[in-house]
Amino acid sequence: MKRELVPDELWERVVPLLPRHRHRRGRGRPPRDDRACLRGIIFVLKTGIAWRDLPAEVFGCSGATCWRRLRQWGRAGVFEKLQRQLLNELGQQGLIDWSRAAFDSSSVRGPKKGEQTGPNPTDRGKAGSKHHLVVDRKGLPLAILLSAANVHDKRKALPLLDAILPIKGPRGRPRRRPAKGHGDKGYDYADVRRSLRKRHIIPRIARRGIESKERLGRHRWVVERSLGWVHTMKRLRVREERSAQMHLSLLRLGCCLILYRELERHLRDGP
Repeated sequence: MKRELVPDELWERVVPLLPRHRHRRGRGRPPRDDRACLRGIIFVLKTGIAWRDLPAEVFGCSGATCWRRLRQWGRAGVFEKLQRQLLNELGQQGLIDWSRAAFDSSSVRGPKKGEQTGPNPTDRGKAGSKHHLVVDRKGLPLAILLSAANVHDKRKALPLLDAILPIKGPRGRPRRRPAKGHGDKGYDYADVRRSLRKRHIIPRIARRGIESKERLGRHRWVVERSLGWVHTMKRLRVREERSAQMHLSLLRLGCCLILYRELERHLRDGP
């Protein structure tokens, strides 16, 4: 049997976050089922097919309907709220390791251009974007941001860390700051180190001209792996959406699926 794209346990978490439909009785068609639309969105996210190629006879809704629902939910902050909820559940189970965090970015092509795209210096100046990700010690995504491909990593380091929302733990007040922050040489600047210390984060950043570029680092490799997890979802390997908000919604949904997978594994297998 094929695995359900939207398991009951995930759907129960999503339902309270969805905006209500405005439908007047007797006027027009009733709105399509939200769960069917979410299935279609996740199928597009994982397979990378075009919205128009989504088989309506299989999912019960067209690709255009799924696209409009994604836009609506993105504007309502549904996936941001879902990510926070999943992080809180993981935190209360003691599954988030705040002892270290690692941050990095990955460039993707954006052939249709649009918001938050720019010439990629690593791809012969072709249009593209960057995915900026910060993870805990085990690689769980804490926050993700989008920028143009020509934006320097150091400019997004602090906004990325500030984007981590307070997360509940097994006890005490919610937490949002890791004890240490690991980054590669793209973040090796004095102002970045100072700003990390002001946030009570000990900087652990590779030094230019000292550390070998071939080494990922003892603690930095987890963010590389997590970016790999994100990009196993084929719709995120190349940015097809002109709207930055639409692409960021898919990024956040991808992070939610990674977090849910970890939570499901823990609940199934135990500590």
